[in-house]
Amino acid sequence: MTTVLVAGALANKPGYGGEAWVRLSYVLGFRGLGLETTFVEQIDEPTDEAVGYFAEVVELFGLAASAALVDPEGEPLYGEPPEPADLLVNVSGNLRCERLLSRALRRAYVDIDPGFTQIWNAQRFLSIEGHEVYFTIGENIGRPGCSIPTGGRDWRPTRPPVVLSDWPVAASGAHDRFTTVASWRGGYGSLEFEGTRYGAKAHEFRKFVALPDRAPGTFEVALDIHPAEERDLALLRDHGWELVDPRQVARDPLSFREYVQGSGAEFSVAQGIYVETESGWFSDRTVRYLASGKPALVQDTGFTRMVPAGEGLLAFRTLEEAAAGAGAIASEYERHSLAARRLAEDEFDSERVLTRLLEDALP
Repeated sequence: MTTVLVAGALANKPGYGGEAWVRLSYVLGFRGLGLETTFVEQIDEPTDEAVGYFAEVVELFGLAASAALVDPEGEPLYGEPPEPADLLVNVSGNLRCERLLSRALRRAYVDIDPGFTQIWNAQRFLSIEGHEVYFTIGENIGRPGCSIPTGGRDWRPTRPPVVLSDWPVAASGAHDRFTTVASWRGGYGSLEFEGTRYGAKAHEFRKFVALPDRAPGTFEVALDIHPAEERDLALLRDHGWELVDPRQVARDPLSFREYVQGSGAEFSVAQGIYVETESGWFSDRTVRYLASGKPALVQDTGFTRMVPAGEGLLAFRTLEEAAAGAGAIASEYERHSLAARRLAEDEFDSERVLTRLLEDALP
């Protein structure tokens, strides 16, 4: 039996339920394929909150016996060090301890932050060496029209997987209630490379701040924003955005799922670098809305070259397109809801996504 070791950040992101699902979907997805799968996370500066969150999540999903949280030397803070594996799936390169890296016969790097990963590597702020194969959810990297540097690597396209049984269709939620979970400044802020400056997520959001004035329904964001951002908070509220605290409604995987499935649809913008480089990035959060039968109205990053949009998934580049998309979803909700689930099944089902990843990663 093929053995898989999945590495990713969970304790490093305590209180972010959506981020937990990103890593859990790989572990649970590989297990769904019948593979012996272990989860490991490296944390450089552990806190009681971080270790406690790791324990809470892995125990919730029955992974306590096959999960380990380790320090930079590979010493366990929770669980036991992982056994040797056929394949390491290193999400965002979380595992850097050479002693543990060497336990995998093959090592696959999975980039979920296209543009940041490649540019930081080019600027020598981030090392991604030591892997035999490189995957990215920026499906356009290396293709004409995408300005993200490849660094001479063959970046193989992959997609955010969703375990469909964990995300069943949910009928709850007002059809015209658009929501999302977001960080105002994004996880990394602005970035400059070769004379081009890529703005934070806030810069993209401001372009569409008038949407509630122009479209039917309510627009709500579980927004991670500092209280000192008074001007932006006033701007959002003046245009009718409803704001809630993500630490209250999406702290852990279960509350995140409840929030998504209690929504009618998603509206979301993307990080500037994903949009401006035509990266093809697609949000793992959006995948979970789709799986739940919730239509998604999201900013186009070039993903429409590969993922069919128009029913269930609507892409926009302008405020006018966003307003028209919101109206279309609200007026023909049942059609878009059914199409959303079909799209998740056809394009993002963990069985399809991870089977292809294994085929590409293993000789």
